[in-house]
Amino acid sequence: MVIEKCSLKDVDRLAELNKQLIEDEKSDNKMEVQELRSRMEMFLQTDYSAYFFLENNEVVGYALVNEHSKPVYLRQFLIDRKYRRNHLGSKAIELLISELAVSEMDIEVLSWNETGMKFWESCGFVERSRCMRLSK
Repeated sequence: MVIEKCSLKDVDRLAELNKQLIEDEKSDNKMEVQELRSRMEMFLQTDYSAYFFLENNEVVGYALVNEHSKPVYLRQFLIDRKYRRNHLGSKAIELLISELAVSEMDIEVLSWNETGMKFWESCGFVERSRCMRLSK
């Protein structure tokens, strides 16, 4: 597996992958791909960097990271559905941590995403807080 930093030319593919992430997490985000594309473009023009993970020259996933926050904040992470169950997620996280040369990283996981929680725990992440929302 290799890691490749994305640029603005990659926002279409990043938006498609972000839509898959939203669906897989069962997020309440209702944005469509075009809106996600615009948002991704904005992210890449501010404090965020995106990375593709490639296996045999194919994009198998991505990460969106704020490298300027302390600790580094991993906002989005996805291994494409077609490539799951091959330990690519843990390989990608190890590669990202190595690429960024960091020892600490923050993430958020939706409370109902049990699969995600188990994955992150298997990568060594530990729960530090709970974020709650009132919705009326």
